[in-house]
Amino acid sequence: MDSLKGKGIKLGLISNGYGEFQYNNIKGLGIEPYFDLIAISEWEGLRKPDPRIFANTLSRLKSKAEESIYVGDHPDNDVTASRRIGMKGIWKRDPYYDPDFAKDGEITDLLEIIDYLQN
Repeated sequence: MDSLKGKGIKLGLISNGYGEFQYNNIKGLGIEPYFDLIAISEWEGLRKPDPRIFANTLSRLKSKAEESIYVGDHPDNDVTASRRIGMKGIWKRDPYYDPDFAKDGEITDLLEIIDYLQN
C-alpha cells in the first residue's frame, strides 16, 4: 500500500457489512490511513454487487471506471460487479470459489497488484 500511495494512486475500499463493525476492523488492521475513501454498505445504503456503490465511490474519488481497477475475493460481488460498470476486475484468489469466471486478472497476494499495474 505504501508503494501504491507513493505513486499517487487513489485508493478506495468498498465493503459489505455493518458500518461501525467494519470500520473498526479496518482501523484495527491499521490500513485506514491508506484509503482516500472507505465505503461501507450500511452507511452507503447500498450493497455490492449493486453497481451504484461502485459508481458512487468512483464519483467521490473523482475517478473514471475505465481508469480504475477493483480487487476482491468474491467472483460476483467484487469482480463481476466492478466489471459491469467498466472497471477492471481483479480476483484475489480464494479456494472457496470456482476460478472459472470472467475476470481481467487474478492474484494470490495483494503485493502482486504492483506487478499488475506495471504490466
